[in-house]
Amino acid sequence: MKTYFAVAALAVFSLSAQAGGFTLTSSEIKTGVSLSNAQVFEGFGCHGDNQSPSLNWSGAPGGTKSFAVTAYDPDAPTGSGWWHWTVVNIPPSVTTLVTGAGNKDGSKLPEGAVQGRNDFGYAGFGGACPPKGDKPHHYHFKVWALKTDKLPIDGNASGALVGYMLNANKIATAEVVPVFGVK
Repeated sequence: MKTYFAVAALAVFSLSAQAGGFTLTSSEIKTGVSLSNAQVFEGFGCHGDNQSPSLNWSGAPGGTKSFAVTAYDPDAPTGSGWWHWTVVNIPPSVTTLVTGAGNKDGSKLPEGAVQGRNDFGYAGFGGACPPKGDKPHHYHFKVWALKTDKLPIDGNASGALVGYMLNANKIATAEVVPVFGVK
């Protein structure tokens, strides 16, 4: 019995160590820091530039065949959160998305990358827009290292479908979690 627990503990430690070096950074967003107007939605009563931030990642685990990026607000008062952005099929040689990569036409995305439909109703990045007076929301910008090179996603895929596919194919994730609220 002791051997079983030792092997299980070693397996968990190895998995943690493997994923531990996978990091996501940005010059525009930081964990716990308020988003700037650049990442705020234009519409729904919010006024911003609706621009996805630059994202950089490193330390992907071995076996990574592609990446995906998501932006999700679990604090949205919907009962299911709010998907702000999903991008899949990012080649394994790519480790950066430039500012504005989430524009609707996808012209700043790496070749082969596909954006799913956000909860605003279109494929592309939709910025922060919590209800006025609500507590600050947490925006989970996450990069996913995946064990598959291509997911069957198109511009009509919902965040829930993309999330399901990502969880079924993930090797590791890394995230930055800025906040935003409207007084």
